[in-house]
Amino acid sequence: MDSINIEDIRGSFCIETRPGPCGIIIFGASGDLTYRKLIPALFSLYNRDLLPNEFYILGCARTAMSDEEFRLKAHKAIVNAVKSLDQAKLNSFLNRLSYHAGDYYDTETYRLLSAKLDELDKGYSIGGNRIFYLAVPPDLYCPIIQMLNSVGLTNEPDDGRSYVHIVFEKPFGRDLKSAMALDKELHHVLLERQIYRIDHYLGKETVQNILMFRFANAVFEPIWNRRYIDHVQITVAETLGIEHRAGYFERSGLLRDIFQNHILQMLALVSMEPPTSFNADRVRDERVKLLRSLRPFPLDDLDKFIVRGQYISGKIDGEDVVGYRDEKDVNPNSQIETFVSAKVFIDNWRWQGVPFYIRSGKRLARKLSEIAIIFKNVPYSMFHPLPAELLANNVLVMNVQPEEGISLTIQAKQPGAKLCMTSLTMAFRYKDILGIEMPDAYERLLLDCMLGDQTLFWRSDDVESAWAFVTPVLQRWEDDPKVCPLNFYESGSWGPRESAGLIERDGRKWRHG
Repeated sequence: MDSINIEDIRGSFCIETRPGPCGIIIFGASGDLTYRKLIPALFSLYNRDLLPNEFYILGCARTAMSDEEFRLKAHKAIVNAVKSLDQAKLNSFLNRLSYHAGDYYDTETYRLLSAKLDELDKGYSIGGNRIFYLAVPPDLYCPIIQMLNSVGLTNEPDDGRSYVHIVFEKPFGRDLKSAMALDKELHHVLLERQIYRIDHYLGKETVQNILMFRFANAVFEPIWNRRYIDHVQITVAETLGIEHRAGYFERSGLLRDIFQNHILQMLALVSMEPPTSFNADRVRDERVKLLRSLRPFPLDDLDKFIVRGQYISGKIDGEDVVGYRDEKDVNPNSQIETFVSAKVFIDNWRWQGVPFYIRSGKRLARKLSEIAIIFKNVPYSMFHPLPAELLANNVLVMNVQPEEGISLTIQAKQPGAKLCMTSLTMAFRYKDILGIEMPDAYERLLLDCMLGDQTLFWRSDDVESAWAFVTPVLQRWEDDPKVCPLNFYESGSWGPRESAGLIERDGRKWRHG
């Protein structure tokens, strides 16, 4: 019998699976997301030979545009986003693009679309596999799906081999009631296996690595609990303001925009129980169990658990920037929060009593997304006269952006005097170790959608659990604006001073990267 080469087996798992033939139809193809993220991500997959030989991309929007105009806009987007280009490969990719204009509410738009897709399927030998990507405002989700259904475009072929997948961008609802109503509408037409609710944070390599870091290393999982971990900090900080999104943000606010989705998903991954297998539903089962274990915020004592703020003018990278209320199209008396910090508890055996401190905001001191695990102090110090409380905590940090990587801070002897001790940080960045640019999160998620892998996408009960946790807070704020009053913070700072108080009352401090 031939011996088994373990390294060959490991290596086989590092080879990406190439999907089968498919057509990719992007609704909202004249919008920012299409050119900033989707087209560059699809080209990058093509450049890495991770798109099938048989594929096409059809852009759909209300804006009148020819195929050639669509290709020119796509060309510009790719040139701006991709560092090194093979002109022949770029031209080959662009030739697969075409465009279809029409009103989203007009049945004729979809009748003509259906005929065009049949023509493209035949020309590229697609065999019925289609992905509809809805890069449109949420209020268009149901009308577009209903129209697609009216001409049979949501129906999967009866051969059992072909698929129709629909990708939805966040936000998926704006509270529990609206999310459940939207979910009900979609399930009248679609099966859950057809629905891909995308959260680009779940496509980031470091976020994906949380599961492997925890469950493939015997050294960490035994101490991943309340006995050894003092607290956890999750930070998602941006230097940008609201940019061109005032219309959306004035209806949303940061609790809906980032906290309810990105942050809760990272919290779930870092704290959930081990799944029985690395299978989409088993992983998502554990995520949902964790979200259901979040202790509800005490609505009559919210100020002790949540701080919200709004940025005023200041400096970012040495440049003067305006306050939120002075941004274009923002209500000059707006009460919308651009910053939220919170103290969260998980009511289960693993995490009982361990606080999770969470913060996110716009116009903060620097761009930073990280998960920091702060371990407890040693119980006793043999290094007299240094007491245990003066020995710095061990800290494990998972950097999500801007530089994806992991670091571990420990205590070690510094050369010199016998008791000379210092903190030593062992760190790596994926880019430095692997010598490659990290793929964009959308590449991973688009590829998984083509492969039919829903592991990194939200499931229906995921959405319900997250909104069930956040909605009572939103409702309390709406009922009484004096609850968690808005605290103003200077652009370029780390948020309102009340946020520091939230954690310092417990004898702890925020990390700043």
